[in-house]
Amino acid sequence: MKKLILFTLFLTAGFSLIAQETEKKKKKDWSKVDLGNRPKDHLIFQIGYLQWMQKPDSIATKGFARTVNAYFSFDFPFKLDPRFSVGLGAGVGADNMYFDKDAGRNLNIINSNGFTFAKHVGRDTLNRYKSMKLATVYLEAPVELRFMVDPTKPNKSLKFALGVKVGTIISANDKTRFTTDANGNTAYVLKEKDKKHFNNLRLAATARIGMGNFGLFAQYQINDMIKEGQGPSQIRPLTVGITLTGL
Repeated sequence: MKKLILFTLFLTAGFSLIAQETEKKKKKDWSKVDLGNRPKDHLIFQIGYLQWMQKPDSIATKGFARTVNAYFSFDFPFKLDPRFSVGLGAGVGADNMYFDKDAGRNLNIINSNGFTFAKHVGRDTLNRYKSMKLATVYLEAPVELRFMVDPTKPNKSLKFALGVKVGTIISANDKTRFTTDANGNTAYVLKEKDKKHFNNLRLAATARIGMGNFGLFAQYQINDMIKEGQGPSQIRPLTVGITLTGL
């Protein structure tokens, strides 16, 4: 009986030592990993579906509103654990929002007193609206905290990123297509360009998750898009879409 107990204790101790050795092998010293073949700079391209959060009921959007982002980003891995890194970059982001052609007149963003998206009451006998679009373009600087499961294999590894983007508006323009026949042929196009009603600063929270070179992203503007008193306030764009990047 005593021999059986001693054998059991010995066996248990043996398994414990094996488990400890296995655990030591699993714990990799990431500070000694060589990332010499990992590129420091990356091109990030994103396209996603755009929504305006907190918009009033008077704004009738329609169609595939979209955001397109393109950034050049530098990656700075942590020395003690290169699975973590900080990404700094610069690039442009463009939003294109479309509106219901039966919901109103052209946006008239050149109006010095501000602009509205109010629905048109009654039938417009002079013009028929075919499409309406508002396009805004921003110069942006994204900052990210990144995590990669295996930094030695960036093209195959699972990766995450959280960050913010600080941007300034470059341009804002609206485009309205009119038609005067029943076939819907475009008669003429009205274009207006003016950014004075929009906040110069755009601050957005961002998140990414991906595998290899492909992933999903989301961005949400924290501050209001339109200046107070210059149009519908509290509109904050939200975009969810796909990302193509080397990191």
